[in-house]
Amino acid sequence: MRTFDLLGVGARPVPVGKGAPGAMSVLDAVEAPHVAHRDNHTHRDVNGGWLRPAVFGAMDGLVSNVALMTGVAGGSASSQTIVITGLAGLAAGAFSMAAGEYTSVASQRELVLAELDVERRELRKHPADELAELAALYESRGVEPELALEVAMQLSRDPEQALEIHAREELGIDPSDLPSPAVAAVSSFGSFALGALLPVLPYLLGATQLWPAVLLALLGLFGCGAVVARVTARTWWFSGLRQLLLGGAAAGVTYALGIAFGATLG
Repeated sequence: MRTFDLLGVGARPVPVGKGAPGAMSVLDAVEAPHVAHRDNHTHRDVNGGWLRPAVFGAMDGLVSNVALMTGVAGGSASSQTIVITGLAGLAAGAFSMAAGEYTSVASQRELVLAELDVERRELRKHPADELAELAALYESRGVEPELALEVAMQLSRDPEQALEIHAREELGIDPSDLPSPAVAAVSSFGSFALGALLPVLPYLLGATQLWPAVLLALLGLFGCGAVVARVTARTWWFSGLRQLLLGGAAAGVTYALGIAFGATLG
């Protein structure tokens, strides 16, 4: 008895039978490539999960605070003034980020919940119309009309499941995975504060010149950029170097402006 390769690659005959050398069942023929495909067919998290907002929050703190401190240093300010400026920039930026993230995420969550209430009322008042709408959606994606209606009917038996499906298909959201305003605020505050602390740290440890703060900040920017490469298609050194150059350019511009303003005001 013979059968053929189910993957269709050259329609190779596969011997099947009891006691045949190298014999394998149809199930075995399918399972082997399936396991190989499963082990090699993986994707990066395109949403970034927690990594993306945390790293970008830290980079935001780094760039904004080192630029602020170099601008003040360019105006020939004392080390004490630079430290106070850096700490004030850390606090102001972290609280601003936290408040902004909380308001933004809370507003988005409230909008989503309001839309879910609308969909829930429609499912309760007009179940037949919502059923037809879901069936039409599957049909538009290539499912045969009878099968599309049957699938829609089976999925609509549970009201909560029906709501989740309509939310996913019509609104593009997952009702069970809504973002938390508190988590967004705390993570933004922490990541920004951590990044903003780096350029201040050398001064807190006794440094009296600007270059250690700038050097540490640039190293931090390179590290953050390298970490971002985990959620992009770029190499770590390219992402790190790009962020270092952008942060360095921001610090250089504000330092030159500080010198110019210091000369003018002096």
